[in-house]
Amino acid sequence: MMKLNNSPLLRVLAALLVAVVATGLVREARSLSSSAPDFSCNSQSSEEVNIEISRGQSGSSIASVLASRGVVKSSESFFRQAVSDPRAGRISAGTHRVNLQQCAQQALDQLLDPKRTIGLISISEGMWVSEVLPQMYSAGFLKNDVSRSLVSVRKPKGFKQIEGLLFPAQYSFAKETSATTAIQSMVDRAQEAMTSAGFYQPSQKFTPEQLLIIASLVQAEGNEKDFSRISQVVRNRLKKGMPLQFDSTVHYIKKSRGSVFLSTQSTLISSSYNTYRRYGLPPGPINNPGLLAMRAAVTPLEGDWLYFITVAPFDTRFTNDVNQFNVWKIEYKKNLRAGKFRSSQ
Repeated sequence: MMKLNNSPLLRVLAALLVAVVATGLVREARSLSSSAPDFSCNSQSSEEVNIEISRGQSGSSIASVLASRGVVKSSESFFRQAVSDPRAGRISAGTHRVNLQQCAQQALDQLLDPKRTIGLISISEGMWVSEVLPQMYSAGFLKNDVSRSLVSVRKPKGFKQIEGLLFPAQYSFAKETSATTAIQSMVDRAQEAMTSAGFYQPSQKFTPEQLLIIASLVQAEGNEKDFSRISQVVRNRLKKGMPLQFDSTVHYIKKSRGSVFLSTQSTLISSSYNTYRRYGLPPGPINNPGLLAMRAAVTPLEGDWLYFITVAPFDTRFTNDVNQFNVWKIEYKKNLRAGKFRSSQ
């Protein structure tokens, strides 16, 4: 007798049945609301209200809130729009400033507009924790609560510093969210990204914390197209016992942004993060790196490079020859004096 329990034919038929049922449900949802009253897209009021959306709130619940506050004419009209637009799944939790009496399409657009999200915290790749904190204060979090949360937040096993663990993204939190919950969500995002990038693969020669440090160096030192080469330079220098001598580590110590020039005096600063004076990796990340930098930390591009220098904006060159490096350094200084770096800062 033919066994159908695990047959490929049965699995295909089951998948088709699910697809048909799901399609039918979507069509039913659309047909039920096809005649739902909706404001004209030309009738938008200049009056605005704040709409609070909680994490995990359903689309139908959001639609009901919008209708009850007079943003849309009916909950059905917004629900219909949300069903037909996959962007609706990206509506973030938090407080959104929206206009009254607008069509469902406009309401959805405004809920997705980050400029209309009150208390938005935007973390860019390479941003320092010290640059994130003012945004948290502006979003309504109290300084004392944030300070305590930075210490008490649950970090991934083996990580000592919070720097590097506030994953770059746009965050918006509901009014009642605690500082600990907000920061923990950023750390959890970083954990997910590190796992996705391969930090925890058994074959790794570096610990996850060391890989995050490398990712932060990669993020600070170059453009995305050079990430994997910079990652290899880090490995090559460590293997040869050479100091990394990365300007970015000194800029991190000084909390200086916007300058590509580093004075000789600055390279003498006494700090465990100063890779001109200290051998090996710095003791912690020097920024919050993004996913691409994390991936480059795990998968460098094979090469024998020991030196690299950005001689002009978006022109970074790599070599294993110190003489070639010194020639490029002269070119860099010439371009610096000519002001070629000003437009890129």
